[in-house]
Amino acid sequence: MATNMNTEAKGFYKLNWLQRIGFGAGDLAQNLIYQTICMYLLFFYTDVYVLGGDAAKSAGLAGTMFLVVRLVDVLWDPLVGTFVDKHNPKLGKYRSYLVTGGIPLTILAILCFWDGFKPSILYAYVTYVGMSMLYTLINVPYGALNSSLTRDTDEITILTSVRMFMANVGGLCVSAGVPIIVAIFAGADNLPIEMALFMGLGSLPSFIFMPMVPAIKRKVGKKNMFYIFLSIAIFGMALLYIISHVGTVKENIVLVYIAQFIKSTGVIVATGYMWALIPEVISYGEYTTGRRISGIVNALTGIFFKAGMALGGVVPGFVLWLVNYKPAEAASNLPKDSHAWFLTMLIYSLVGLALLIFCFSQTKERVVMDESETKNVKVSDLWKEFMRNRPLRIIALFFITAFAMMSVGNAAGAYFMNNMEVLPPLVQEGIRWLVCVIPAILLVVAMFIISKYELSDEVIDKINMEIENRNK
Repeated sequence: MATNMNTEAKGFYKLNWLQRIGFGAGDLAQNLIYQTICMYLLFFYTDVYVLGGDAAKSAGLAGTMFLVVRLVDVLWDPLVGTFVDKHNPKLGKYRSYLVTGGIPLTILAILCFWDGFKPSILYAYVTYVGMSMLYTLINVPYGALNSSLTRDTDEITILTSVRMFMANVGGLCVSAGVPIIVAIFAGADNLPIEMALFMGLGSLPSFIFMPMVPAIKRKVGKKNMFYIFLSIAIFGMALLYIISHVGTVKENIVLVYIAQFIKSTGVIVATGYMWALIPEVISYGEYTTGRRISGIVNALTGIFFKAGMALGGVVPGFVLWLVNYKPAEAASNLPKDSHAWFLTMLIYSLVGLALLIFCFSQTKERVVMDESETKNVKVSDLWKEFMRNRPLRIIALFFITAFAMMSVGNAAGAYFMNNMEVLPPLVQEGIRWLVCVIPAILLVVAMFIISKYELSDEVIDKINMEIENRNK
């Protein structure tokens, strides 16, 4: 008992399973809301809302809007990170934003799928920009919440595994559930089961492999785990590309499912574990500067994962525009009933809000800066930290490529399974590139980037012990 108390006194806290699940509920909530936006908003804009009222231009207009929103994020994220680190709200330094930001986020996410001002570009910008800014207001402090719960690297690995497991529960509910629920609300005679299965396979491997991540990491090491699973993802993408060229997707549906499962297995493990690296670079920054600016670091990673999402959001829109994509008049697996899309988003957003409140109730911050440290936090600290923290720069670049890869593939999946064969050959090839080729290229780049990361578990444990000894 004395040993445990001594360990906890040094910030190496162990959490119970309700607390771990409570923390993970925050990521489940954000995925229910934000993954619906990432996976289906482009399709909604091109095939349902018809952004700008012109089917031939809607994809390009949507791609431009996604780029503009991410440029706004570049200015907004550092302000949020600085604000979070400088302030200590009564409800919690980081967890308070789960509630205060969660309520308006829910409202604007729902409004993104409302066509009351169809086909207004201005309305689309206002709702999407507002939703994205509110998502940042939750996501940045939520990311910092991880490192405020404990310094224990094994506990952080467990927390990250639980978080990613629950995030993928959300991803599965969105990817497989949205097509079915939209079809039900639209009164469709035939449910898009094949599309739901394909999209669901993007998240399904998480239930098999994410619980195994701590053991896999201990067996092969951190870097080797990245190399192995990034290679598996690339192999799955190559298979998917080849299979889609040999006959139709429907004719080869079983092979398509197998390739999608292989691809998703690699993507989920490699990109899921990268979140565990953030507390490491936060500790490294504290070790070198004496300040634990978790909000600043998470704002930086937020900027770069959104930069990746900007690339991932822009690329599908512009590729579809370049190949002259137009929605097929018939043979659509996804209903184009705007009311059905609105009701679906309403359900996902309200459930997400309830989960954010649950996350708030189960988290307790223990490793945070005191007021004497927070009063000196400035926006310029963000860029200073970026320049002097080499491991953070490596993670930032990895986030860009990883999130670009995921955003491109996620947005294109609905087009890939929506009777792609009825579209012109050039459009079909453009969709294949979005699902398979471009993501594979980005993963090769990601593999090179992660090879430069130098913080092993042994180094991080030593750094954390030195910090605790220094703070006595």
